[in-house]
Amino acid sequence: MARPFLLTYRVATLRRLQIVHSFLFSSVCRRGQPSPPSTSFSLPSESPPAATKVPFATSAHGRTWQDPYHWMRKTADPDFIDHLRRENTYAADFMVDTEQLQRTLVREMRSRLPAKVSTPPERWGPWLYYQYIPKGKEYPVLCRRSEASDSGFVSKLLCFASGHSERKEQILLDWNEIAEQYGYVHVGACRVSPDHNFIAYTVDVNGSEQFLLRIKDLGDGSIVQRSEVEGVVSLAWARDGRTLFYTVSDENQRPYRVLCTEVGSDGTNDMPVYTENDSSFCVDITSTKDGKFITVYVIDAAYPLDGLDRICKRMPGVQVFVEHHYDSFYILTNAPLSENKESSSVGSYYLIICKVEHIHLPDLQQCIILPSEDVSFHDTDIFNQHLVLSVSKSSLPTMCSIKLPIQDLSSSLQKRLDVEDLNPWYFPVPTDLCSVAPGSNHDFMSSVYRVVLSSPVMPDVIVDYNMSEQTLSIVHQEEVKSADTHEHLVSECSEVKNDNNFIGVERWEDFSSKYCCERKQVISHDGIKVPLTIMYSRNAWKKGESPGLLHGYGAYGEALDTSWCSDRLSLLDRGWVMAFADVRGGGDSSWHESGTGLTKPNSIHDFLSCASFLIDKGYVHKGQLGATGTSAGGLLVGAAINMKTDLFCAAILKVPFLDICNSLMDPSLSLTILDYEEFGNPHIEKQFECIHSYSPYDNIPRAACLPSVLVTASYNDSRVGVWEAAKWVAKVRDTTCPNCSRSVILKTNMSGGHFGEGGYYAQCDDTAYEYAFLIKALGVMTYK
Repeated sequence: MARPFLLTYRVATLRRLQIVHSFLFSSVCRRGQPSPPSTSFSLPSESPPAATKVPFATSAHGRTWQDPYHWMRKTADPDFIDHLRRENTYAADFMVDTEQLQRTLVREMRSRLPAKVSTPPERWGPWLYYQYIPKGKEYPVLCRRSEASDSGFVSKLLCFASGHSERKEQILLDWNEIAEQYGYVHVGACRVSPDHNFIAYTVDVNGSEQFLLRIKDLGDGSIVQRSEVEGVVSLAWARDGRTLFYTVSDENQRPYRVLCTEVGSDGTNDMPVYTENDSSFCVDITSTKDGKFITVYVIDAAYPLDGLDRICKRMPGVQVFVEHHYDSFYILTNAPLSENKESSSVGSYYLIICKVEHIHLPDLQQCIILPSEDVSFHDTDIFNQHLVLSVSKSSLPTMCSIKLPIQDLSSSLQKRLDVEDLNPWYFPVPTDLCSVAPGSNHDFMSSVYRVVLSSPVMPDVIVDYNMSEQTLSIVHQEEVKSADTHEHLVSECSEVKNDNNFIGVERWEDFSSKYCCERKQVISHDGIKVPLTIMYSRNAWKKGESPGLLHGYGAYGEALDTSWCSDRLSLLDRGWVMAFADVRGGGDSSWHESGTGLTKPNSIHDFLSCASFLIDKGYVHKGQLGATGTSAGGLLVGAAINMKTDLFCAAILKVPFLDICNSLMDPSLSLTILDYEEFGNPHIEKQFECIHSYSPYDNIPRAACLPSVLVTASYNDSRVGVWEAAKWVAKVRDTTCPNCSRSVILKTNMSGGHFGEGGYYAQCDDTAYEYAFLIKALGVMTYK
């Protein structure tokens, strides 16, 4: 997933809270064991909503089971909408005694937000592009200004020709205007034309992710009038700056067709370029960094209507990413090597370099660049004089650059080279705990690569690495203010971890003197070591006594985000431990594969092992551990709760994928067929048995005492149906301990989508609500 352009700013201070309760609920009900002080909390006087049960039988592979809440799939049913509203009312009643706490948390979080947040300008052609959030607004504004006065006669001439004055700020896209018009905004793809005269973007105005295509003339600021196109996913401009390629999705939200349009046309005769008829595949489109090719197959961007060329044959599980540098394609792929296949681990990426004219040859002439023993490739970028590789080195994320052109490349065709043979420069980073993410790097001619560095104890830093000089410069670091004084928090300066000789060593500010961050290796059920990142306050944490929150995701090869987030300080300063379990199913290719399909239970066991580690090693009190997961991470946490009901005392499941078995049985649902590759196909009996064995909805333990759970959902969610959360909560209420299930609440956003509506300030409200739930559910309302 693309990294958001803006990085949030959060900090919290320690406050002692005194809450008086009326009706109390004690956790002794579900544990029958001694509990920590203050583990009782108030419950609403009214019982939670009881959902209607309608008989419905489902059958598969010779077995039949009842699903009395299947009717909730009809989301337009007035009875279902009424049920969600009653659940929202119950959730509000449950949380009423946390309102003062929520206000305190919101005040803490917002007080640390700078009045104006902006990204450093990025040079691209004759322009400087940047974004900022205006004071008091929720969403960003994309702007540019001419660099003509600094860049000589040619740039001034280009600026004059385009009708823009020097140095004047031009607003290209204002998210706030869209939000004010529709009440919701989510901008998907956004592409400026090669001549900088137009901007094409996609926008969702109701949370359904049915993105609309918009083209704006940057000369006069008008929206180009054309027939409306829904379901647009990706965009790519041809070199003429007037021909635009875009993909559209089918009724299941699968991007399946590429079309071509001309700026100024009404769109009714947009030409189909490619259609993917296999429902198990989707199609994407982009352009190479130099703008010379469009890649879906390969389209010459100078002659966009001359047809497509195929780079390589399609193979299951194989991915191909194409860049272009003068007369050669640079192809990152995990396709099996033609020789000695057994020596290559499945899914390992390597780089192919081949001449453009050779792609039609049956025996492709190529140079293969392989990662060295302790390196794995993840992504690539290319510039006029440098190749950039995103890699893991000794299991730690980093990046390196290689000078182009590669010497004697022509003599290296049909050869294999080790990446170390190319003398890569590994970008220096401050610490092993640092995450490394590409910044915005549009300019093919640049010798500077922009990167965003972050760690759990280091606010995000934007760094420019000069690949020619092998130096670096810190462009920007997020400021963090004290909640009480509005002054900058005192921070330490960390030396750059540097294994290379380079000029211009600089220092990053971090908060390691106040907050400790540790990385541990936890032994899972099968002996595999699972990375666990643990963060706590050096002053507020108490060994064996502190509450804690364990995060997990573990799907789609996505690494768990452990970058800086000052929201967490609201819990850390109250003595909490924040932990992140990098379970199988996320991460690089091999780690991902070992947590998918028939091996998906590994993810759940990894998460449980990390939870037990936190308790066993005294990081967290045995009766005060919470868990949280979003979307597929909600599946992970939900399954973990079912397996060990007494391990967690509270959980937050956000837009969770809880009814996985029933959803995957229905290929008409959005994204279902594409999810077969990740979770398996339940129409195949062996895979059905595996999915059904951990499905959170199908494995709720009868009469069990479950932890307190906050479940959030969005009515317009097109990725995870709102019914999944509603069905799970209804079944918990019906089949588990009637006392414990009173502390399971469902909060549904009746207008938002999968990604919510939270803007710059509004997201503080959501986070404060979640933290207040945890503080109440774990009985630490007065925890210091």
